This record gives sequence, structure tokens and C-alpha cells, in this order.
Amino acid sequence: MSHAESHADSPTARALLLLELLQSSPGITADRLADRLGVSERAARRYVGILREAGIPVESTRGPYGGYRIGRGLRLPPLMFSPTEALGLVMAVLDGHHDAADPSGPVGSALGKLLRALPEPVAHPAEAVRRVSARGGPGSTARPDPGTTATLVQAAAAHRRLRLGYRLGTRGERTMEVDPWAVVVHHGRWYLLCWSHTREARRVLRVDRVATVTELPDTFGPPAGLNPAETVEEHLSEGWTYEVEIVIHAPAPLVAEWLPRSLGRPEPVDDRTTRLLATTDEPDWYAAQLTAIRAPFRIVGPRELREAAGALGRRLADAAAGAVTEAVTEAVDPGRTVDHDKSFD
Repeated sequence: MSHAESHADSPTARALLLLELLQSSPGITADRLADRLGVSERAARRYVGILREAGIPVESTRGPYGGYRIGRGLRLPPLMFSPTEALGLVMAVLDGHHDAADPSGPVGSALGKLLRALPEPVAHPAEAVRRVSARGGPGSTARPDPGTTATLVQAAAAHRRLRLGYRLGTRGERTMEVDPWAVVVHHGRWYLLCWSHTREARRVLRVDRVATVTELPDTFGPPAGLNPAETVEEHLSEGWTYEVEIVIHAPAPLVAEWLPRSLGRPEPVDDRTTRLLATTDEPDWYAAQLTAIRAPFRIVGPRELREAAGALGRRLADAAAGAVTEAVTEAVDPGRTVDHDKSFD
């Protein structure tokens, strides 16, 4: 019998497991308790008696629908989460409340209290994700697996190289070795910022597409002064097919408030004018994002973006006039997050 098994079979361990079962499954029957504890029903009832002797109010109900439950007045023991459970909870909060990364807000304050109550090995991965989470946009429908995300965050914190199985949609799955710099939440989607040894380049990968993770013995040092959230935003605005240039009649700081960094780099022309430089693979999608600009602007290029903006403008004008166009066009979802996957470009 191993050391771990001897502890799991001890009376104390069984009594703690019994308490957990009573809390998680109110009304659990004696035979189910016995099965979960690996003892006879008589022994299970004896453990119930041990909890009662310790002052824990265990109530029982007789009959076909009877069972055991914790009564009122119990002071609950400290919360116990696995790293995956803790990170899953943080992910759920960040998905629903994008101000959860702000410790001064009510949601962020409550989340901080929860993390401080957890042991360091459990709290560290969850806190790491929370610190680098960028605010923004509605949640994505692609939810990464909490276990996979926890492994990526822990490897980033420990500076451990990874071998990933990465899904490429219709192109199948590829294997790649990466140095995981950070996991970042950006506009409702979860990204892994990393250095790819397969491509010898910086990459931003979607965490929901990571199929397998294997930790390697190699370690690495992240770039000095790395700001994960800013780096992801910069990366998502660069390296696509069409070169975008837009002149906006508004100051650069104001343009930066209207548009996320992933849509381009605002450069001041003068105190009243800004040049927005970016790249995109999807002019139709990019044109829809430009509706967030609250000042006059001119699309210098590319031609494809000007045409997409014109088509969008005509559809909006028809909609405002109550007209129905007969042209069949691809629907544009302004809230869509472009698949910024540059793993194998």
C-alpha cells in the first residue's frame, strides 16, 4: 500500500470525505455513502456519528426518499479547489464580467478575496490570468478547456517549454514546440502569447484550439519588459494581407478610445488629425468596425476596404429608408472576432 493510499484509507480522511459528500450531495443515502467511502453501510453510519460527535449537525430523514444532509448552523471549512477548478471559476467570472480584472470594482474585489483564500499553488495560475486580462467586447462562443488553460498558465509561470497539438480547423492538427510567455484574455477570446520554435517567430494562438499539451524539460526566459496584453493587441493588428490606411479628423488619444489596439496603430498627423495604420484579411469585417469612429474620416486604402465600406453604407442607407435590396451579400457580424491565428502562415 502506498503512502498516499494509507492516508486516503485513514478514518480522518474518510470523515473529511464524508463531510464533502454531505455538502455536495444533500440527501445522499447510506448505501451511496458506503459506496463512495469504500466501506459497509454500518461503517458509513459510524462515520456519520463521528461527525456528529465533532459538533457537525448531520440530519437524517427516513423513508424511500430519505438520506443525510448537513443541518443549519454549520461553519463551513476553508474552501478547497484544484488549480483547474479555481481557474475555471476565474474564467467564468471574466467571461461574464470584464471588469473582474479591476480590483477596485465589486466583482474584482470579491474575486480577489477568493484568490487570497486559496493556497499559493492553486491561486497563482488563476491570478496570473486575471492580471493580464484585457477588458473589452462581448464574450466569445469558443470557451477553452479550464484544465488546458491551467496547464498553459502554470507552464508560463514556471517558464517551461511545451509541445502542443494545435487544431487548424479544416487543415487538421499540427504539432509545435513553444515557449509560453502568457495567457491573455482579449475581447472575450483566450490567447496564448508564445515563441514558436517550430516557426522561429512570435505567435498568438487561440487557447480553445489547443488539443494537447505536453511539458518539456527545457526552460526559457521571457522577453524583458514584456507587456502581454499590449503585445497581443499589437500582434493582432499586424501581418495580414491588406495594408490599411485611414485619415481620421480627430486627435490620436480620442481615436485610441474609440478603437481597440488590435484594429491598428493610431499615429498623430497634427493636434486634430490621426492616421490609422493596420492590416486585415477581411475588408468586410474591418469596414464594420469603422462605425465606432465618431468623427469624419477618409479611407486612403486599400481599394478592397473602400469597396466594402461603400457596400456597407448602401446597406445601412437602404435599411434606414425601409428598402429591401435584392442583392445577396454575406452577413457581416460587427461583434465577430477575427481568427487571428498566425501559427503556420
